[in-house]
Amino acid sequence: MTDRVAKETTGAYARVADAPESWPVERSEERFRGAKCGMRTDWVQMPGANGQGRTVAARDYMDHPGAAAILALDERGRVLLQRQYRHAVEHTLWELPAGVLDVEGEGPLATARRELVEEAGLRAATWHKLPDFFPSTGFSNERIHLFLARDLSEVPEEEIDFVREHEETDLAAEWLPLEEAVRAVLCGRLHNGATVIGILAAHAAAADGFASLPVAGDH
Repeated sequence: MTDRVAKETTGAYARVADAPESWPVERSEERFRGAKCGMRTDWVQMPGANGQGRTVAARDYMDHPGAAAILALDERGRVLLQRQYRHAVEHTLWELPAGVLDVEGEGPLATARRELVEEAGLRAATWHKLPDFFPSTGFSNERIHLFLARDLSEVPEEEIDFVREHEETDLAAEWLPLEEAVRAVLCGRLHNGATVIGILAAHAAAADGFASLPVAGDH
């Protein structure tokens, strides 16, 4: 650990870290269940006003299995971006390859490996973790796991057991230098959350050659 990092881990820095916590739920009701997610209402015990007693409040949220997204970086320092139509926001968005954690028993890294093959026809020999995040904490329990994939190689077409359909049939791809991808984020040209966070995190981590990033593993 460098002196700079050691200093950063004292004081306020040492105290500021998210942590799991679960308040008591009196009852829970599923309102809807679709192919990828559901809607649920929990009646949660909350602190009372001015710290007096407790109260119960209903909280509606989307129940989502989570997703994995991949920042694929080639030997020239370029990021793979794919353009896809997203009906909910009525936009075509340039995004990182990604997929929902919807295969039973498959962890985030395994999903990332599979999605990189299926969506981009690529494999990566080197995988690191980028920051995972909750994209909408007031409305959903979805968690997106971000990975940096390097040392890429193309997968022969005959080895890809996947048929694109619906929005994925119209995917377009571009390789954008990481520095230009950062500018695209800061200029407001990119809006997908995983893409924005992944690009900025990878750019920051590139300062030390990605040495500060943890090696990815399915835990």
